[in-house]
Amino acid sequence: MGKVTGFKEYTRETPTRRSVDERVNDYREVYLPFPDDKVRTQAARCMDCGIPFCHTGCPVNNIIPDWNDLVYRDHWQEAIRVLHSTNNFPEFTGRICPAPCEAACVLAINEPAVTIKIIEKTIVERAWKEGWIKPEPPETRTGKRVAVVGSGPAGLAAAQQLNRAGHLVTLFEKADRIGGLLRYGIPDFKLEKRILDRRLEQMAAEGVVFKTNAHVGGNVPAADLRKEFDAILLAGGAESPRDLKVPGRELRGIHFAMEFLPQQNRSVAGDNVPQQILATDKRVVIIGGGDTGADCLGTCHRQKAKSVLQFEIMPMPPAERAPSTPWPLWPLQLRTESAHEEGGVRDWAVNTTSFTGDAHGNVKQLHAIRVGPPPKFEPIPGTESTIDADLVLLALGFTGPVKQGMLEQLSLELDARGNIATKGNYMSSVPGVFAAGDMRRGQSLVVWAIAEGRSAAKAIDEYLTRPR
Repeated sequence: MGKVTGFKEYTRETPTRRSVDERVNDYREVYLPFPDDKVRTQAARCMDCGIPFCHTGCPVNNIIPDWNDLVYRDHWQEAIRVLHSTNNFPEFTGRICPAPCEAACVLAINEPAVTIKIIEKTIVERAWKEGWIKPEPPETRTGKRVAVVGSGPAGLAAAQQLNRAGHLVTLFEKADRIGGLLRYGIPDFKLEKRILDRRLEQMAAEGVVFKTNAHVGGNVPAADLRKEFDAILLAGGAESPRDLKVPGRELRGIHFAMEFLPQQNRSVAGDNVPQQILATDKRVVIIGGGDTGADCLGTCHRQKAKSVLQFEIMPMPPAERAPSTPWPLWPLQLRTESAHEEGGVRDWAVNTTSFTGDAHGNVKQLHAIRVGPPPKFEPIPGTESTIDADLVLLALGFTGPVKQGMLEQLSLELDARGNIATKGNYMSSVPGVFAAGDMRRGQSLVVWAIAEGRSAAKAIDEYLTRPR
């Protein structure tokens, strides 16, 4: 694979981020271009490892060694063919996936992993530049109609697969634009929306019908879809945010992350956002240390917050892979995102106990205490603290799909975690109604959503084409 001795000759190299002083003044991608010749050198590090654990680390089962070898040999057009055989949207995963494939890379046992993510991104960007990515409409149509609800990565992947199989696909999105969290959750400095738009143009040219401002379970009754379509796929995501039920939660200035982030994305898109939640000149506290918290942090920097403090209830991870997560598992270790590099203060093992505000009902202080390790998180006496805050953002994750509306109208069974219960073929308790992505498995990664969408599409195709 690649150059047989490449992993001995070359070291890992990744793209450089633009300077902090420059990038915090715009919403463009933070990484500088990475030349193709350097990407080929990185592909040469892929070992002839015998058993490529990167396959199992990758939820979409990308055939990573094969396209690494093709890149090394300068066969880029063949590389995008292999890449697209398992992943509809490598331009998304090449930017925002945390790369579990790299954590499972055999070279990562005792050396820095192969730079799989940047190679993936470079392949697809080269393909777009060369004009190799074109609409692929089906040669024939089956006449079967499929409704896909939700236009995030799971819904988009399923819609493209089902359409290419010849079915008539209509994708319903309750927002005013297609894209789900890709559009209104992930900041532009991580995923510029032109990257999303060009793929949507391809899908529309292939025959996928997009319907926006179409809230199934709201202004579009679920019963109508049952009458009009031969199958329905629910891919609406896990949109119920985890709340922080402590005294003072009702004060103004305390918002869920998904109230804050979509507004800035709309502003970047040129929309007028009345009464936009802004961090400008405010003392901001972000509660939650995951990806969403980092997205809030980077956005606060660009909005010129006075100060930003980010809390996490879990203890600080170790600098290197923790012994509890040996290779090839996803490692527990400290990660520094671009937003952390830009400023702010992170603190761990902190639990918020209450908020207090001024006479007008605006939040002014956050009260917290340090806690012991999970699962008990026992408060440590004498570690109480009070932090001044004008804006508090809750980035605590999500508890599952919204139950009101569509799920109630369809009378679907839920699993123990509150997600849509499905059988092995992704079908729900209602025949002909399928589920995929976060709505089925709970809050997860974009790459998992794509994998779920593809698998659900295969199950739906088999359901529609089997003899009756």
